[in-house]
Amino acid sequence: MTGNGHGTVTGRLTRGRLWALVLAVLLLGGGATAYTLRAADRTALPVETPGGPALTLEGPAGGLLFRDTVTGRVGRHDPGAPGPRAVGGPRCDRFHAAGPTALCLQRRPGVPTRSYAIVLDRRLRELRRIALPGIPNRARVSASGQMLSWTMFATGDSYATSAFSTRTSILDLRTGYLVKNMEQIPLTLHGRRYHAPDVNYWGVTFARDDNRFYATVATKGRTYLVEGDMRRWSARTLRGNVECPSLSPDDTRIAFKKKVSDDPKAPWRLYVLDLRTLREHAVAEERSIDDQAAWTDDRTLAYGHEGSVWTVPADGTGTPRRSVSGATSPAVLR
Repeated sequence: MTGNGHGTVTGRLTRGRLWALVLAVLLLGGGATAYTLRAADRTALPVETPGGPALTLEGPAGGLLFRDTVTGRVGRHDPGAPGPRAVGGPRCDRFHAAGPTALCLQRRPGVPTRSYAIVLDRRLRELRRIALPGIPNRARVSASGQMLSWTMFATGDSYATSAFSTRTSILDLRTGYLVKNMEQIPLTLHGRRYHAPDVNYWGVTFARDDNRFYATVATKGRTYLVEGDMRRWSARTLRGNVECPSLSPDDTRIAFKKKVSDDPKAPWRLYVLDLRTLREHAVAEERSIDDQAAWTDDRTLAYGHEGSVWTVPADGTGTPRRSVSGATSPAVLR
């Protein structure tokens, strides 16, 4: 009897501990689920600037949007406006915006490296999220806000070395169609259809018609400027030694990085190419710029360098000017 009574008590204690453990797991799971839902809600809603209104894509033309390097969030600076910059929205590693749309590339923690491409509306509310492999590198939105493109580093983390591979995607918001990898586009090089396993695309920029685009393609150790046509699903090279092109608002010129040195610490200069004549000239910025420049208007370029956004005249005159400190990924509201 004594032994049986001891076994019954032990069984009750064991079952009690088991139920307590189950209850604790349920509570923790519920807490984790609630936290996840709250975190998702925070991402989906515009984030308000302390002491000010929520940051949006609306406002006076000429406002400069950027990624704030302190918080990682989207920032805005309106020239001539009093007070500090406005900061809000989701955290981004790369950012761009035009029209009613913004694109935020967000790196996720963990191994292997994965990221998100997050499409935002004019109030910086999340519309769509796409899981991606790799490290965020370039982001672009067409002037209408309907065509989006992003480039991810699949391996390596610098264009200054040969040990990198990219994956560039295009998303058409009008149809929802996603080109996961631009390497699918038939490429014509030097007038002939070209195939090679080492083809890489990056740095897309869109024309105003949302059909024509320009990008960099690399193969056999060389880079080229390509002109693409979405409807015809084709791309052809225009000239060599062009990286990270950016089309002017009037669709007549391309700002780009040109490799001018084999020094991995300073390989590039910022140039502008006339698409009608294919003549080029360097701008007054003499430092090596590793960015896809943005046009603030038809006369001025903005770009990130050493944690600040700088501007310089596109015609080669003038001098570089620091526009916003603690900022990268510039985009201009029009």
